[in-house]
Amino acid sequence: MIELGSVEEGSSLIEELIELTSQSVCRLEIKEHFNIIKEIGRGKYGRVLLVTHRCKGTPMALKVLPKASTKLQCFLREYCISLLLSCHPCIVGLFGIAFQSNEHYGFAQELVVGRDLFAIIQPRVGISECAVKRCAVQISSALEFIHQRGLVHRDIKPENILLLDNHCQRVKLADFGLTQRHGTFIRYISGTLPYMAPELCAMVLEEGQTEVKAPPLSVQPSLDTWAFAVLLFCILTGFFPWERCDDSDDFYEEFADWRRVPDTTSVPSQWKRFTPMCMEMFKRMLVLDASERCSVWEVKGYVGKDWVRAKDINGWVGENGEVGTRTPSPCRSSHSGE
Repeated sequence: MIELGSVEEGSSLIEELIELTSQSVCRLEIKEHFNIIKEIGRGKYGRVLLVTHRCKGTPMALKVLPKASTKLQCFLREYCISLLLSCHPCIVGLFGIAFQSNEHYGFAQELVVGRDLFAIIQPRVGISECAVKRCAVQISSALEFIHQRGLVHRDIKPENILLLDNHCQRVKLADFGLTQRHGTFIRYISGTLPYMAPELCAMVLEEGQTEVKAPPLSVQPSLDTWAFAVLLFCILTGFFPWERCDDSDDFYEEFADWRRVPDTTSVPSQWKRFTPMCMEMFKRMLVLDASERCSVWEVKGYVGKDWVRAKDINGWVGENGEVGTRTPSPCRSSHSGE
């Protein structure tokens, strides 16, 4: 579970929308208005239910969050952000129904009949390069739309990319529970995921600590750029490049050393499968200095090039004939940690 510390936020369109929505959240009991078909998602945040509307028969996905562990303001923020962004074709749509019952807050989303991106990743194999590129174009379009509206998604991972088909012809970005405005300050987090940028991992409040050493972190689109790059690596390979971005992770340290002194340090073995053009893309996205990372939409400029090298009997061969076989752990769902 990734927990946010206190944040500082100014007024914005989101705040105005929250204020209006807070005055119009209807009160209803789920079973009185919806037929519950089955549960299609679960996390510490709550559940997602496949339902049909009792009167109209419309199928939809209800995201329900228990009041016992959800602040009203957090629920309203997620709903209003999702509503503001839902007009984009690569973002999950909303029905404009926000409600509260005796025990839950909830809102109705477009039902995406299919699986999430994680479900089609073959461990240590990934998915086809063509499918990855189709995902890349659509995700970058959704993120560009989000960033242009002054927001940062902050939870880019395969579980939050929903598939309308098994070939990634159409995908949709979902889950805006961690989305924040540019410039929001994070005081600390508890727990990390492989997709989190190094500056965010530096904000971890370790057991026994009362505060982190790093100053408050300003949320910027560069956090999404880093996470997007890690997602692309995962779906191209079927494994993580590292577990967390700090000096306790050997794979990350090897990568960071190479980025700091590329002329005298060998390319880490798990990166040797990629073509020079693909590595140029990753280098622009995975810059250790967040201020120098490229924008997410620059990825579109690389999709016309080959990303993965041919493989011979010895493995993935680099430009100098070096064989890369050492890899970190295979991709796994992060839902279990929520």
